This record gives sequence, C-alpha cells and structure tokens, in this order.
Amino acid sequence: MEKYTYEEMTLQQKLETYEWDSTWIELANRDHDHRILYIGDSISCGIRVPATNLTGKKILFDGFGTSKALDNPYFYDSLKLFAAQQQSRRAVLFNNGLHGWHMDDETEYRHYYKEMIKFLLAEFPGTPLYIVLTTHITDPEREARVIRRNQVAKELAAEYDLYVIDLYQVSLDAAHLLDAGGVHWLPEGYEMLAKEIIRCVSQESAIS
Repeated sequence: MEKYTYEEMTLQQKLETYEWDSTWIELANRDHDHRILYIGDSISCGIRVPATNLTGKKILFDGFGTSKALDNPYFYDSLKLFAAQQQSRRAVLFNNGLHGWHMDDETEYRHYYKEMIKFLLAEFPGTPLYIVLTTHITDPEREARVIRRNQVAKELAAEYDLYVIDLYQVSLDAAHLLDAGGVHWLPEGYEMLAKEIIRCVSQESAIS
C-alpha cells in the first residue's frame, strides 16, 4: 500500500494541514436500544450533542467525526475500530462532503463515495443507512462543489435505495445562523440541523 503521509502534500495534496479524528460514545457504560452511529465531518460533531439532548437522551448519537478524505486508506480501519466499541446501533448516518477537496467531484469523489457506501452496507448489514447531504457554506467556489457532491450523494443513495437527509436545503434556508467563518454554525444553527436529523430518523423504521 502506498504510504499516506504529509509528504504527499507537495505532490497530490491528499492531506489537509491538520488531520483529525473526533470520536465519542454517549453513556458508554449503559445498554441502550436507540443508539446511532453518526459518521461525518466537523458539522456532524457539532450536531451530535444537541441531537442527543433534544431527544432527552432517548436517542444516543455516537460520533465518528474525521477530516479523512474518502480516498484515505486508513478511513475504513479507523471506523471499524470505533464501531467495534459500540454496544449496538439502530442506524448509521454518513456524510463526508467538506473534506477531500483534492478529488474531482464527478469521477474520484463519486468512485470513493460509492466504495464507502458498499463498505458501510457490508460492515453493518441490516442496519438502516442514511446519506446526510453536506451543509451550505459561503465560499462560492466550494459551495458550487458542495452542490455537485450532494448531487452525487443523492444519485448513489437512489442507486442503493438509501434514506437521504437533506441538511443542505435546511442549512441554506437558515444561512444567517452560520458563524463568521462561513462553514460552521452558531449553537442555534446546530440545534436546527439536529432537529432535522431527529425528524428524519424518527419517521423511518430505524427509530420507533
């Protein structure tokens, strides 16, 4: 396997300046029937806490947030290690749209997104998988790419008959709740996004 190091930033820029993983298991010492694995970026990290709290902890959102791009060969192993520590899960939520900008949107991103879907379906058989669309950002060039990537995600979700949670439209309608950086959200924004996540997983078969 090709080594995946910071040295490659001088070649294909596969890594960001700061690479990170943020993992969290809610009430890890308790059995809980309604536990969800939420795989995502920093936006998912911001959503996880209010989502759990808004349900009165009736639904626990365990989080695997990461800067890893979809073509990072360590993504799968890192995720498998984290998921092995969960007691159970009723659903899996997946989003990775704000990372991996070195990939073109229509070919590379589509290929690796499809590979991730196949991995998640094989790793968590029988568990409902939700594709979470990437949220609105203010940078016009990358916003255009977010729109293209969301289209790829929707097309692949349709191909595999997966649920889609449209956080893009929700976030676009509430763009005033973005923070000054134009990517992340004020607390009210994360709460708004959390409510949409809860609404979607509650109305489908994953949580009853």
